[in-house]
Amino acid sequence: MIHVHFIGIGGSGLSAIARFLLELGYQISGSDRSLSPLAASLKNEGVVVSVGHSAANVNGADWVVRSSAIPDDNPEVVAALAAGIPVYKRADFLGHLMAAPEKDGIAIAGTHGKTTTTAMLAWTLDQLGADPSFIIGGVSQNFGVNARAGKGRAFVIEADEYDRMFLGLQPRYAVVNNIEHDHPDIYPTPEEFFFAFREFIKLIPMNGALIISGEDPGAIKLAVEAGEIGKRVISFGIFDEEKIETGEWVLAQNVRPNQIGGFSFEAITRLQSASDESEIELTVPGLHNVRNALATLGVISLMGYTLKDAGRALAKFKGTGRRFEVRGSAGGVTVIDDYAHHPTAIRATLEAARARFPAHRIWAIWQPHTYSRTQTLFKEFAASFSKADEVIVSEVYAAREPKQAFSAAQIVEAMPHKAAHFIPELPEISNFLFSHLQPGDVLIVMSAGDADQISTDVLVHFQQN
Repeated sequence: MIHVHFIGIGGSGLSAIARFLLELGYQISGSDRSLSPLAASLKNEGVVVSVGHSAANVNGADWVVRSSAIPDDNPEVVAALAAGIPVYKRADFLGHLMAAPEKDGIAIAGTHGKTTTTAMLAWTLDQLGADPSFIIGGVSQNFGVNARAGKGRAFVIEADEYDRMFLGLQPRYAVVNNIEHDHPDIYPTPEEFFFAFREFIKLIPMNGALIISGEDPGAIKLAVEAGEIGKRVISFGIFDEEKIETGEWVLAQNVRPNQIGGFSFEAITRLQSASDESEIELTVPGLHNVRNALATLGVISLMGYTLKDAGRALAKFKGTGRRFEVRGSAGGVTVIDDYAHHPTAIRATLEAARARFPAHRIWAIWQPHTYSRTQTLFKEFAASFSKADEVIVSEVYAAREPKQAFSAAQIVEAMPHKAAHFIPELPEISNFLFSHLQPGDVLIVMSAGDADQISTDVLVHFQQN
């Protein structure tokens, strides 16, 4: 039995790979600086998880897989290399898994929407009887896990651009939802960010296809380049069919809010091989999820399934953890967790909230993630909160970066919003909310860090008082 050790097993990326290999029968161990819920879940299933990093943790391992956040001088990396144990990053390892001849890789990429679209496609394929394998950057609320080793041909994977991970994949089909500059610590300029996506689409084979947004400017530019190098391109978007003249498309028309919290629309596919139409109803909120569904339907159509059958699955899709995840209600306050940490994602989340809760007061709690992103997109962040009634911003969550002199207070000062507050520490934010939230309010905590603790604090407080 092959023993694989994961350094950083508590993260969304590595925990998913660990779970996938565990189901295949590999012996799994791992380490991290703390026991995250994802790591705890693996530990409950028999995985040896060490809290803290030590050279002894790699004893007996055949392979080691490290998170992008793990430095070269990590004692486990040093010990593994000294012992001649191969040390891989996610890109190397996932590419190896996707290369299996009995699998058709489907890679979901883009600045926004990767996790939800990956979960949405995996769920739809599952409901269609395809028994897909999947690796998701979050926990699917339908499956209750972030990875599974299925027996079918489809292997759906979230293609993360961070650290150029997605360039190690080997997909037959690739989805690109959008392209907006992000991860300035890896890609200092928008041009470098776009170049990585240009390299990504070159991985698509001639018998594959690129399913890509026909609305996002960056994606449109990439689609043109994909066509120029001979890739099959299928575009998706919210369009009137009469305005589409050429190419292959997946469209949404007559989009309107429904009574179950999402949107309903007429889906239309116009592909080389076939055309199809069906009414689709979503329970997950926001127009961005209409677009995620269109990307899913593009892949489904290529694989020979009907929109009607896929629509039945999409109607039961519940979303993923920390992506507009309704944590609960207490004291008349609805509490929602979201992963939004980019200006466009923040706007989309708040627009979805306004559509679902049109008559409610919406509180937006934002924990900025990394100094580099916060400073690079300073102006965009300052202008992203117009759909919220009340805004609270915490201090920057440094994540993988060293602490800097910059403070998120500077963004709050630049906000045109009349009810924006800077409260640096999370416990202070919770205390402020305890005394200011009122029945009927909707609280949305947007964080890629640890600010979801605020959601827990608020729910516990109002349940007990």
